[in-house]
Amino acid sequence: MYTVSQPQTDSATLLVVDDDHDIRHLLANSLGARGFRVETAADARGMDEVLARTPVDCVILDIMMPGEDGLSACRRIAKREGPEVILLSALGEEQDRILGLEVGAGHYLPKPCSPREILATVRAALRKRGTNPAPVSEVYMFDGWRIDLGSHELFDPDGVLVGLTDGEFAVLRVFIERPRRVLSREALLQAARGPDSDAYDRAIDVQVSRLRRKLRAGADEIIRTVRNEGYLFVPRVARA
Repeated sequence: MYTVSQPQTDSATLLVVDDDHDIRHLLANSLGARGFRVETAADARGMDEVLARTPVDCVILDIMMPGEDGLSACRRIAKREGPEVILLSALGEEQDRILGLEVGAGHYLPKPCSPREILATVRAALRKRGTNPAPVSEVYMFDGWRIDLGSHELFDPDGVLVGLTDGEFAVLRVFIERPRRVLSREALLQAARGPDSDAYDRAIDVQVSRLRRKLRAGADEIIRTVRNEGYLFVPRVARA
């Protein structure tokens, strides 16, 4: 159990409950980067411990867990008029979704689903609850460049808008959110395209090559190739 937060913002608190450590880690970091305070738990018992000590606005709850399953846990939350619940499940048939909504979930997402889809669902759940998290700036600066992750706009140091394809922007977003860290091609692909991507490593090399040209940088000035490991975004990144 751990907490990811952005202390400079006053935002909603989310609880991710999933027995898969990688999924908990991915969602905690993805949602934490958007300004949410994120608590995690590996099972229903851990969920109860968090809810007992922390006011939570929304629970992202896996259905298939050891011990008490997510449907039962969701039903308990709904009975005591607790936080909004988003159910996640590998079971995506119509009857599964209907059952999830009938036990009290506000939303049901079949796996696999991307962090972006989960973020949009969280925002919808918070609007339904009437919790309006304070807007978090998605504008960042690096080496004089300015990027707005919300509007998908990149401006060079002279203020000129630079056109990027969806793929180029997705890869650049990952670099902006994880600067000065070596990222493998697989990690870049996973973060940029989601776990259900059918793309391949070479596609990342192509996107990085195009980004380098558009950033008017030499081979290793902004995006450095780390042999046998992947890529490193060299500049320091700061919120504008």
